[in-house]
Amino acid sequence: MAIQRGGPSTGLPTKTEQADLLQAMYGRNGEAPVPVVAPRTPADCFDAALEAARIALTYRTPVFLLSDGYLANGSEPWRIPATDELPDLRVEFAAGPNHTLPDGTEVFWPYKRDPQTLARPWAVPGTPGLEHRIGGIEKQDGTGNISYDPANHDFMVRTRQAKIDNIAVPDLAVDDPDHARTLVLGWGSTYGPITAAVRRLRKTGTPIAQAHLRHINPFPRNLADILTRYDKVVVPEMNLGQLATLLRARYLVDAHSYNQVNGMPFKAEQLATALKEAIDA
Repeated sequence: MAIQRGGPSTGLPTKTEQADLLQAMYGRNGEAPVPVVAPRTPADCFDAALEAARIALTYRTPVFLLSDGYLANGSEPWRIPATDELPDLRVEFAAGPNHTLPDGTEVFWPYKRDPQTLARPWAVPGTPGLEHRIGGIEKQDGTGNISYDPANHDFMVRTRQAKIDNIAVPDLAVDDPDHARTLVLGWGSTYGPITAAVRRLRKTGTPIAQAHLRHINPFPRNLADILTRYDKVVVPEMNLGQLATLLRARYLVDAHSYNQVNGMPFKAEQLATALKEAIDA
């Protein structure tokens, strides 16, 4: 979990920023993708954390939960959910062999993946017969033995990417009552000021569409279709355009950045003015 603040290093420890997105996306050795989830309000932090836990447990992967200083220092009314309203996050651990060798011997293969999620089985440490290697050296598919085979490494790299790409996330919802030609797309704590700015513009008769990403890796599967519907896509961020960079690279869209890196959150009037200028340009 990252509570983003003005950086780098200690930077502005009590101020807000959204400058860790690219680090969360790519800040590891080699091709090792990780899911990224971003809450949009103080209350949404609870649901986003549950979603991150669901992904982590279902797909057996670390997950980045990207909050920021604006959310961490904020508050809003929130109804404590009843326990029966919460998702079932229980995990089924491996209890015995899961593979049969050609000679009929039953063994435990720690890298035999679920065909739907590509997740590996979990064995409780110390379970007799389920002992296996752990560590950072590349493993052989299935057996988990140490492997320096080029073809195996290629397969494992692509499998790790495929596991993240195939994570099931909800489609992105778009608020567009007036069939606008301009979409404002945000993530994280920019939700509040973006929503307020959109309301101001609509009150003046200016059509504008709004969408807000919770899942940044993988992106929602309908995002490409959404981006192609609009003549202009404006992405307000408290960084120098990190989400916009990802959108341009992935979808080849001319996403327009509106950026602020002074440690302060956007203001509704400020965003309304910037969005109106983008619409009229």
